[in-house]
Amino acid sequence: MIDPAAEEVLRRYLCVRARTEALAAPLSAEDAMVQSMPDASPAKWHLAHTTWFFAEFVLAPFEGGGRGPPLWPDERWRVLFNSYYEAVGPRHVRAARGVLSRPSLDEVQAWRAAVDTRMAEVIPDLPGDALAAALLGTHHEEQHQELLLTDAKHALHASELRPSYLPRASARAPVPAPALRWADFSGGVVAIGHAGQGFAFDNEAPSHEAFVAPFRLASRLVTNAEYRGFVEDGGYRRPDLWLSDGWAAAQAACWTSPLYWEEDGAAFGMHGVEALDPAAPVAHVSHYEADAYARWSGARLPTEHEWEHAAHRAPVEGNFVDDGRLAPAPAPAGEGVTQAFGDAWEWTASAYLPYPRFRTAPGALGEYNGKFMSGQMVLRGGSCFSARDHLRATYRNFFPPGARWQVTGIRLARDA
Repeated sequence: MIDPAAEEVLRRYLCVRARTEALAAPLSAEDAMVQSMPDASPAKWHLAHTTWFFAEFVLAPFEGGGRGPPLWPDERWRVLFNSYYEAVGPRHVRAARGVLSRPSLDEVQAWRAAVDTRMAEVIPDLPGDALAAALLGTHHEEQHQELLLTDAKHALHASELRPSYLPRASARAPVPAPALRWADFSGGVVAIGHAGQGFAFDNEAPSHEAFVAPFRLASRLVTNAEYRGFVEDGGYRRPDLWLSDGWAAAQAACWTSPLYWEEDGAAFGMHGVEALDPAAPVAHVSHYEADAYARWSGARLPTEHEWEHAAHRAPVEGNFVDDGRLAPAPAPAGEGVTQAFGDAWEWTASAYLPYPRFRTAPGALGEYNGKFMSGQMVLRGGSCFSARDHLRATYRNFFPPGARWQVTGIRLARDA
């Protein structure tokens, strides 16, 4: 009889892999090889890299090279689809992933199916460390599901045709945003980091105590209508509102509004160009824009400790990729902090740094998070492209402060 822990990993593996296939299905073979900027990757590469992860970190160590056919249809694929694991070996240049017309999408899909068959066979027999790597691989793939969508959105937007990822959805009745309220938190010494049962990434640990002063947190995310007020008040023309690096970035890139906003009150989304929902959370803003908006509104961004302390009291309820909307939705009416999970990632005022006593794991998997703890800002909460079961209050996402192609939004904070 299969061990319950292995049975759960197998169930999760099959579910996650099927979701990836479903998310990639609307893209043509031509769509799937577009790389619209160096920070993005083609959908075909995401499909292959997530398969590479299981072949490299689960099947190869467990099988020891002595079982079944070769794990790689071509040994050179180990180079093509390695992302950043220096300990594994050389990698294809990240900014040139879009030139990989071969292997074809059909070949990548066939490789995925072959690896899936082998994983389903071996998961019941995996020892503890290999089973943990398989579980990590499923969460890693959920991260790439989100990247697949954000990268595909950027690629489709790069076309003058502004094609849609999915057919236009039926119109929804307008839903007004609830009034913004302020939730008060007394502060003090609070528990931070993952200390319980269940999966967590290494950068969520170790659990430790941190002091936060009394603070107030906005009940919901900043809306498109509220952010438009910042734009119309000259927010992109006022250097006094911006961090120096942010002002330089905004000027160099000629930012005048969030990414994907159109001049006529519309915005590009997964259903093509549609009217901008004034009550929905603003998205695709950089940390620099979020910080400038907070200054303009007489507030600030929360620290990640403040955010996590507040989120422990909020249910993991919201608008996720599971719901199929694929766009941030207006906040529900309710008491306390809403929209803590899903809809849009929330920039914090915290640099992405290691927790006290953090140590990277030995080997290649130790490169997963630790080596990026420089030049990044922490985001919390998840987005409409995130899987519901992938998120928790301790989850730490991170991106450079100028990044805008992710579904990133704003929640305000104030000193109490």
